[in-house]
Amino acid sequence: MSANAVHRFVIEPAEANPGATAIIDAASGQRTSRAELVAGARAAAAALAERGVQPEQRVMMCAADTPAFLWWFWGAMWIGAVPVPVSTMVRRHDYEFLLHDSRAVGLVYSPPFAPEVVPAADDQPFLRWTLDDSDEGLLGDPSAAPEPFDAIDDDIAFWLYTSGTTGQPKGAMHRHIDMSVCTDSYARGVLDMGPDDVVYSVPKLFFAYGLGNSGYFSSGTGATAVLNADRPEPAAVAEHVLTHQPSLFFSVPTNYAQLLAADLPADTFSSVRQGISGGEPLPPEIHRRFAERFGVEILDGIGTTELAHIAISNRPGASVPGTTGTPLDGYEVSLRDEHGIEVADGEPGALHVAGGSVMTGYWNRTERTRAALQGRFLATGDTYMRNPDGTYTYMGRSDDMLKVGGIWVSPIEVEGCILEMDDVVLAAVVGGVDDAGLTKPHAFVVPTEGAERDTLAERVQAHVRERLAAYKYPRWVDVVDELPLTATGKVKRYLLRS
Repeated sequence: MSANAVHRFVIEPAEANPGATAIIDAASGQRTSRAELVAGARAAAAALAERGVQPEQRVMMCAADTPAFLWWFWGAMWIGAVPVPVSTMVRRHDYEFLLHDSRAVGLVYSPPFAPEVVPAADDQPFLRWTLDDSDEGLLGDPSAAPEPFDAIDDDIAFWLYTSGTTGQPKGAMHRHIDMSVCTDSYARGVLDMGPDDVVYSVPKLFFAYGLGNSGYFSSGTGATAVLNADRPEPAAVAEHVLTHQPSLFFSVPTNYAQLLAADLPADTFSSVRQGISGGEPLPPEIHRRFAERFGVEILDGIGTTELAHIAISNRPGASVPGTTGTPLDGYEVSLRDEHGIEVADGEPGALHVAGGSVMTGYWNRTERTRAALQGRFLATGDTYMRNPDGTYTYMGRSDDMLKVGGIWVSPIEVEGCILEMDDVVLAAVVGGVDDAGLTKPHAFVVPTEGAERDTLAERVQAHVRERLAAYKYPRWVDVVDELPLTATGKVKRYLLRS
């Protein structure tokens, strides 16, 4: 049988239960059945075939979280083409780069993003057409769709571009089998996701984390996905949760902090059996506060664009605050020093992960691919420490670690300490240089509403000095209104450093 992922994730669920709800629109409540999802994918496949799209050609998607996103995503894969979802939060020059780099022959976009992405399509040497995903008249006749492309496991199914926090984004190429690996190891293996679950994901579908959560996890397990096409403002997220009663809530640390800072009823998340966090490490204090206030345990885990989804995670009922848990079944972890030698427990080391969902490589980035893929292992660029209980603790990106007085300092540890303060919503720590040219911690903090800002810097310094070794306290503290974030919610530390 063909390994094309549309069989498992689109066609077979519709054959098994055509009337089951696949998608709920968060704002309107409109429901899309599994039969309607497969019909939409067929129609998109027919439209792409009519436009002459061939197997392995790329179709870039700058699309909102609506059923149309999934129609075009699966429709491209249906004919053997490669959908390339990209961030909806960047600017024209970014789209110009992405279109040229991917050599996309087509561009699918949602109207809200047209002012930035449509002008980027001008003078693109490979691009042949663009279309508005809200215009259903541009879809083809579902009955005219060809049979699904006869893919093998190793065929490329989709690309995801890295968020580009340090330089130009890179296109990570993933196979058809990767989605099944992630679904079986995490959605089923960790979350026990099934037909009775309703999934709400704050991260969007263009993000590797979000694409799994409400894209293929729900399809591959029979769950229902609630899609929010708008920005994930805390009040709107809370309203959607109260209205649609999800059982699984996926988010990122920044959003969990925003939800805690908002004036929300204590029963807002009463339907949620499990909270999940990814994208960046979850500070222990946010883990504790969320459980105390809303009664929801959050599972922190780590995945990367190159891994497609989470590979190390805490487990339900046994979440250890301040750690990202243990490797999933089928994944292997190695922590190595600068010479490639395994480090002992309790020592920081560069994280390497092996598993079935590791990307095949970066598109047209040979040197970066060779650096990232070391045998079976992916070098993630993260620094981790293995604890005596077998869990892993994130210490920061390898280039974020600070050496203060000859001793390594993890920005994550200092940030977690700062976030213990009730007056702080968000915190980020980077290296600053003092008058003697020595590196010291420099903190940026976002205060809660009504906090006393004039004295906050001094109180932050005192708080950290009381709880951590003296060399770890921030020598400078900037009180700011917001932190610079990537489209996927990660702090742009390079901007803070500059």
